Amino acid sequence: MKSLITILTLAALTALPQFCPAQTPGGAASNPPAAPRRFGNTGRGADQPSPRSDKNSLLAHEQLVAKAKMGGVDIYFEGDSITRRWGTSDYEWRHNLENWKSNFFGWNAGDFGWGADLTQNILWRLENGELDGVNPKIIVLLAGINNVGTVPGGDEKVENITRGLQAIVKVMQEKAPNAVIILTGLFPRNDNMAVIPEINKINANLAKMADGKKIRYINVNDKLADENGKLHPGMTVDRLHPTPQGYQIWADALKPIFTEILGPPAKTDHAPPPSVDPSAKPAPAAQQ
Repeated sequence: MKSLITILTLAALTALPQFCPAQTPGGAASNPPAAPRRFGNTGRGADQPSPRSDKNSLLAHEQLVAKAKMGGVDIYFEGDSITRRWGTSDYEWRHNLENWKSNFFGWNAGDFGWGADLTQNILWRLENGELDGVNPKIIVLLAGINNVGTVPGGDEKVENITRGLQAIVKVMQEKAPNAVIILTGLFPRNDNMAVIPEINKINANLAKMADGKKIRYINVNDKLADENGKLHPGMTVDRLHPTPQGYQIWADALKPIFTEILGPPAKTDHAPPPSVDPSAKPAPAAQQ
């Protein structure tokens, strides 16, 4: 009887829905998520802090804590790999970094995103040193797409993810009370168009969180995609992660707010150097 139960259990587990996480760089080998679940990879709600268990993520966390202690960050970017791939020194995403520097040099912007993170993972990172003492003037947040995944979950899932985003904002306000927080609407993911309505509902909830002063909200999806959420050609590399062209659309929405709060960019920049994925492949010898 015990053998039969084991077989049935294994069969049920293999039938669980899978999702494509917003991870970096390029695949599960470099930044693997744990076994996926409908509301994420921990069995906790999206508003419950939870650390990543893989060695690479724990090492990256140590590096980001050290980066936070370096200071000099006026604009703090937080999120998953959609955020991380923009301001990383990984050779694979060098063209994204060129775009990052062309847009943000002189504003002291630091990228603290980490690939494949769920909202609960971001919460844990923020509560464990990655925002301590940074005191940025602006925080840019784009998170939650890994919680969305590729499997629709209805209003229960929408509310769960919204609670996770609200919890992140609360921690940010506690640790950086003087910062203006810019909430970015989740970008469309086209690996399953069935989740687009849920993304739209989450974004509507994000918009309600904004007060137009200390919490701002931007949504660039009308430029990334058509009215049905279908991404325009050239916007992403894999129906999820932006190309430099896609990142430029995001930058164009952010820069007027940066200028309003910080003034024009300076001729020098004091932010810490861009982070690198501890497991990222080095540049080819000819490029080093």
